[in-house]
Amino acid sequence: MELFQYPYMQRALIGALVIGLAAPALGIYLVQRRLALIGDGVGHVALTGVGAGLLLNRSPVLVAVIAATIGAVAIELVRARGRTSGDLALALLFYGGIAGGVLLVGLSDATSANLNAYLFGSLTTISSADLVTIAVLGAAILVTMIALRPALFAVSHDEEYARVSGLPVRTLNLLIAVATAVTVTIAMRAVGVLLISALMVVPVATAQQVTRGFRSTMAAAMALGLFAAGSGVWVAATADTAPGASVVLVAIASFLVVAVAGAVWRVVRRRATPTAAPAPEPHEVVLG
Repeated sequence: MELFQYPYMQRALIGALVIGLAAPALGIYLVQRRLALIGDGVGHVALTGVGAGLLLNRSPVLVAVIAATIGAVAIELVRARGRTSGDLALALLFYGGIAGGVLLVGLSDATSANLNAYLFGSLTTISSADLVTIAVLGAAILVTMIALRPALFAVSHDEEYARVSGLPVRTLNLLIAVATAVTVTIAMRAVGVLLISALMVVPVATAQQVTRGFRSTMAAAMALGLFAAGSGVWVAATADTAPGASVVLVAIASFLVVAVAGAVWRVVRRRATPTAAPAPEPHEVVLG
């Protein structure tokens, strides 16, 4: 724990905790909409923004926010208009984003170390300004997802019902798309564009195994994301491993532990429940 006396480790821990809360709060709506992998697609578009920023000598994070927002809104509009399936649009975004990113980064003078910081995260290099940006945008995402929970759940669960109920479906869908882009961008420095989708989805998948209602699942997913973020940073500081990968592996380990424990509990409960004796068959009465 002595490492957390240093300011850079304190910034890393705070940034990871903020993202650990915000990512699952958004991810539960993506899982509900069966768009669990959209974080990967938007992340690859954000990589194109990073490459453009490095090539033009502009802020890579700012350009990545713009690129990721455009990509997320584009895929939502394509999905809503029904001109192609969500999976196909996501694939086009995924491959086009990473191809554009690789091309632009190759044209720039960026080193492999700079690129890896965005691909896999670099929590320990977060500056005070980066931390303020992560905290403000993360808090905005968290407050929005919680405050608009009933409307966002209705849209994610059944768009037709939400539309009949008078909800602004397109606006809410675009809000989720923009929130996804912002979350991916602020998480680039923490877990990287290649791993952020896991932090959005894995805590939600873990919570779904032990909860019933949407509200309880959301709360449990946020708690699990917070645990994975804090524990991952501690593991990284103790074992000298990559912080982003450590956070994701802790989240996956939590999923496996809960899955195994749940399976064992169901077996024990099934064996402990006494089997009801079969009802006796009625005897045939012969009248004579």
